[in-house]
Amino acid sequence: MKNIIVPVDFSEQSEYALKVAAALAKKHGSEILALHMLELNQAMITSSEGFHPEQTVFLLKMAEKRFSEFLGKPYLDGIKVTPIVKHFKVFSEVNEVAEIHQADLIVMGSHGTDGLREIFVGSNAEKVVRNAQIPVLVIKDEMVDFKIDQFVFACDFKDESLSVFQKAMDFAELLSAEFNPVYINTPGDDFLSTRDAYENINRFLRKSNTGKEVKIYNDYSVEKGVLNYSETINADVIGIPTHGRKGLSHFFMGSIGEDIANHSKIPVITFKIND
Repeated sequence: MKNIIVPVDFSEQSEYALKVAAALAKKHGSEILALHMLELNQAMITSSEGFHPEQTVFLLKMAEKRFSEFLGKPYLDGIKVTPIVKHFKVFSEVNEVAEIHQADLIVMGSHGTDGLREIFVGSNAEKVVRNAQIPVLVIKDEMVDFKIDQFVFACDFKDESLSVFQKAMDFAELLSAEFNPVYINTPGDDFLSTRDAYENINRFLRKSNTGKEVKIYNDYSVEKGVLNYSETINADVIGIPTHGRKGLSHFFMGSIGEDIANHSKIPVITFKIND
């Protein structure tokens, strides 16, 4: 893991994310790219009426000073931290920064259900997830001695998920975590017999060329199944696939993926499906 991006807005949640990134950086010898996006827009910067260039420079300098103070924390000692300040709050720029610096992971704080908005309902985290081509790890609470031992990956085991399944396995291996893929079987039109479910899963595993064992977990809904299964095995993180701008994977049927991320007590990491 070479480079880790952490979007910083000086909130408590972004510091939670920064602490997690620091723990990962120390373990893997990574560099942290601390990214702050200002609220300035193009009109404010270029307009000659009512807003002067020197005022813009002053605001930029103030932001840079606050940014420098925010990054002067003891837990960052010994870690290479590169501050990056963007003038506009354009979330596609996060992915551009990731591509330029060949970043492997974005770690982002979010209020989740404790804030005014839920994590994937018009929030900054949603916008980053939908634009990012690399995995996004969403942190809602302070994680003391952050470490991932048990990694749950919820999937529908359809062909479109082959690439993210491999990415999730690689990520678990990188963290020396146990990879726990799970299929949630629910009552209703999508219910499959155990035999049919395993036939689909085994077909998928043959295509992925992996011998991983997949757990079939029965529950009343996908969301409850993922959360209950994760609690059962004492998971440290939940992985879910996303379609980016098209929203979450079809497996999650609209809002289910958002609910998992919102209501999970542990971090959630998203992996982009290549359309």
